[in-house]
Amino acid sequence: MNIARTLALACTVSALALNGSLGGSMSVALAQNAPAGAATEYTPQSGQEGKDVVWVPTPQALVDRMLEMAEVTRDDYVVDLGSGDGRTVITAAKLGIRAHGIEYNPEMVKLAQRRAAAEGVSDLATFVQGDIFESDFSDATVVTLFLLTSLNVKLRPTLLEMKPGTRVVSNTFDMEDWKPDDEVRAGSECTSWCVAYKWVIPAKVGGSWRLGDGELKLTQTYQMLDGELTRGGQSLPISDARMDGATIAFTVDGKRHVGTVTDAGMSGQIEGGGEWSATRTGS
Repeated sequence: MNIARTLALACTVSALALNGSLGGSMSVALAQNAPAGAATEYTPQSGQEGKDVVWVPTPQALVDRMLEMAEVTRDDYVVDLGSGDGRTVITAAKLGIRAHGIEYNPEMVKLAQRRAAAEGVSDLATFVQGDIFESDFSDATVVTLFLLTSLNVKLRPTLLEMKPGTRVVSNTFDMEDWKPDDEVRAGSECTSWCVAYKWVIPAKVGGSWRLGDGELKLTQTYQMLDGELTRGGQSLPISDARMDGATIAFTVDGKRHVGTVTDAGMSGQIEGGGEWSATRTGS
């Protein structure tokens, strides 16, 4: 910048200050006279517009509680949908967990990558620019998100096709009629956006099964089950029945059945002694 232009800029700034109109004009003038090659690091603002929602950072206290509630281990692969500044992914990576963020805003992606590098976890924390509704995250074992209920519901069909046992944890917003399996609050250190919900993707068991010498018919609504066992011409209702990932539990004829669902069928133990198994006969 030459002396004449420097004096001209100083006079302009002084005049604006005297007239109480500093702000956008000053920013433009300074930008126009900035040294060639100078760069300003992108700084996101809470409430800024995004593709589907405004960006608001999840409080770190809740990030920690969300990962705790998901019971993450180093065997997990965490995918954060709408990863923003990368804090959830980076927090998981600092625990030694492989984590990946999908974020629509490319400047946010770059910011998250810089932060991961600064924390020394770029080998575990990765980020990509993309649309969460067009991305494949089917290999995740934990999915985290901070969207809106309407967007959670839009994602629901995709989530329900994921491997049974996959954990989904949402900041603040629920899944409407798909009731959560767990709920947690961040604690007194958190003042806003302090509640999270967890769902465990259930195995699909709705339909007809051969259970011993009887026919077990199950109706499934997400993780909740209803149905009956028909045996010897007698209809026995099941109760207290639900899925927890690939684990099924129900009571019939006064006996509690707990087992595991696989591609081959389901089998397990009867509380009080004995084993049980069932094979699918119809959908």
